[in-house]
Amino acid sequence: MTSSITQNRITDLFAQKSDRLLNVYFTAGFPNLDDTLTVLRGLQAAGVDLVEIGMPYSDPVADGETIQQSNGKALENGMSLKTLFAQLASCRQEITVPILLMGYVNPVLQFGVENFCQQCRAVGVDGVILPDLPLDLFLAEYADIFRAYGILNVNLITPQTSDERIRHIDAESDGFIYMVSSASITGSTKGISEPMRAYFDRIRAMQLRNPRLIGFGINDHETFDTACQYANGAIVGSAFIRHLQDHGTSPESIRAFVGTIRS
Repeated sequence: MTSSITQNRITDLFAQKSDRLLNVYFTAGFPNLDDTLTVLRGLQAAGVDLVEIGMPYSDPVADGETIQQSNGKALENGMSLKTLFAQLASCRQEITVPILLMGYVNPVLQFGVENFCQQCRAVGVDGVILPDLPLDLFLAEYADIFRAYGILNVNLITPQTSDERIRHIDAESDGFIYMVSSASITGSTKGISEPMRAYFDRIRAMQLRNPRLIGFGINDHETFDTACQYANGAIVGSAFIRHLQDHGTSPESIRAFVGTIRS
């Protein structure tokens, strides 16, 4: 195992809490460019355990229509990695919840991997999720840079991932493993199907070293509750984006949404 990051806000969180963790995703700069900190504050006040901030990209192929549209709107608003880091520059004066950046590897490569990790460390980002960055490439080219700045790289598994591959991912991961619930795009899954339950059972039986959060298709209390029966918690994305679009970014609106998931 090459991972050696032993402590940051994410690992601290999982050391203190092992079940019913709620991770909420939103797109930086959506609905409006200056909403990033507003939403982050609202989610923390509503009691979420982790926050995933989407880095807008022009071709978000793994995402469904809802998150694709939020990416497009954020880019129209003028969002960029440079702007996002500027928005987060002083966030740790008030934000204590772990923060992950989620997105695609191309903007990170254009920004420069070391520069990116350096900025993450400077503003208090704890981890990164880059679904299109292959683990083997990460280990060969970038793992040492991420470790040097204390940034976790969170890996994904899907129902199609072999047990052997999952064991390898588990050995090379810190923080948690992102369990994609089904072979679909974000926002397209309706409910928890029997094949999904069988997959969740298979992974649970493997007794992995890392905690697991289930994402894709978690959109209400029922799906959150079911996911929490099989993993340490779940990730909500598209449903929250739709809520922001329809109900705004006020603390009351965000608290109401989180309440519907947890209730």
